[in-house]
Amino acid sequence: MTTSTRPGTKMHINWRKWDGGPHWVHEVVYLGRDEWGAWFGQRPGWRSHRPGRDTLLKTSCVMLLPDPAPASDHGAEWILTVNAPPQRTRVYIDVAWDAKWDGEEPSAIDMDLDVVRRTDQRGIYVDDEDEWEEHRVEYGYPLHVVNRLEKVTEDLTQRVTERTPPFNEETTRSWFDVLDALDL
Repeated sequence: MTTSTRPGTKMHINWRKWDGGPHWVHEVVYLGRDEWGAWFGQRPGWRSHRPGRDTLLKTSCVMLLPDPAPASDHGAEWILTVNAPPQRTRVYIDVAWDAKWDGEEPSAIDMDLDVVRRTDQRGIYVDDEDEWEEHRVEYGYPLHVVNRLEKVTEDLTQRVTERTPPFNEETTRSWFDVLDALDL
């Protein structure tokens, strides 16, 4: 993030795959920072797209790019998305590698695993474990990355289950208020 980034600044969160190939691009607005990191928002009708899929959001969401651990040499290891009701997928965490500000916009490497909390019978689960197994061979994920991100996924699942901050409504409610108040 640059010091000139102000709340209300429109930008994108740019995802890629381990091999550098394109992945999701989310049209977002920068909302601000708190102790957890940088927050972004998307409004209904805003675009998220990747090769082979293009969607327009039906409800608002807020996203958190956490600050990386102080000793990290690879950026943050996840990005949180919280969807507003009536979305049944309320929490969606993309496990990532090298999630960080890349110049004027955030970027990250998608590492397949996702921690999800839904409001229906599916509840809390880890998604795309099949992709994880396939891609760790196809892309040759280094063993230290595999071991680290499997621990991160386990920790995130526990934190979502316990609804500890920032994975709780109390933390994200104020960011939805910021998004709603912006004159865009």
